[in-house]
Amino acid sequence: MQKRILGRTGREVSLVGLGTWQLGSDWGDVSEDDALAVLRAADDEGVTLFDTADVYGDGRSETVIGRFLRGRSDVFVATKMGRRLPQEPENYSPENFRAWIDRSRRNLGVETLDLVQLHCPPSAVIDADATYDALDELVSDGSIAAYGVSVETCDQALSAIGRPGVASVQIIFNPLRLKPLDEVLPAAEAAGVGILARVPLASGLLSGKYTADTIFAESDHRSYNRNGEAFDRGETFSGVDFEVGIRAANELAAALPDGVSLPQASLAWIMSRPGVTTVIPGARNPRQAVSNAEAAALLQQGFDVEAFDAAVRDVYDRLLRADIHPLW
Repeated sequence: MQKRILGRTGREVSLVGLGTWQLGSDWGDVSEDDALAVLRAADDEGVTLFDTADVYGDGRSETVIGRFLRGRSDVFVATKMGRRLPQEPENYSPENFRAWIDRSRRNLGVETLDLVQLHCPPSAVIDADATYDALDELVSDGSIAAYGVSVETCDQALSAIGRPGVASVQIIFNPLRLKPLDEVLPAAEAAGVGILARVPLASGLLSGKYTADTIFAESDHRSYNRNGEAFDRGETFSGVDFEVGIRAANELAAALPDGVSLPQASLAWIMSRPGVTTVIPGARNPRQAVSNAEAAALLQQGFDVEAFDAAVRDVYDRLLRADIHPLW
């Protein structure tokens, strides 16, 4: 597994990481044994970055990761904070930061958190000097080693990238969501800020296994948040209308050579874009974790990523740009 330096953390991480929202049971039920099996499979494939959050399963994801990694220091854990209370600027206080950080440290069983990312806070929080003063204090006292921001919009990303203490930015980026290519990725690369590409398979739209008739469990955000009922609509299917997304995915799959799957091609394409540090697909079972990790090898096996890039841009311009580009 290839590695890259994650921005201002100075730490090497695998080109493919593991997103663990699924392990918190927000995508339907996942047992602890199954969650641990996913972590083991990713670890066996050389994945060294696990991305989690304090609200994934109300801390369940962090706790399972903590049990898996007990006594180890070779895996980089990026967690997130800020959604345990309503996303209102006054709730992003030093006191709440301390409480959230201490809870994550207990869940993960560590003294110092590798990376803490503000979890898609309001723009006012991202723009405020006081936010970074509070985070700098947590670095100074050893509670966290580095901090970053997970964002919804490109404008938020650019604001965070301009802050000297921000080590990384996490943003939705995939073949159905291209706006970060315009300014965010070049700005991050120029500033030495790491980019974690999240929702890389558009909540499974780019898995190639769904049809317009697919039905998801009631406890799955792809049912209850399809129109932004629970949180930002962009987090579910990247904000793309489900049926339009199925059509786009089918066209992209048809553009691939035999033997190359759409999810692996999508992950390889994301990794190949200048400015991206790591991509963090989720996995609900070991097979998915292994397949995601193996996508990194496509870049060394002669996959014509630029031909796929041309298909991505064509499909985006025809089917998605008008509805998606202005929103995030």
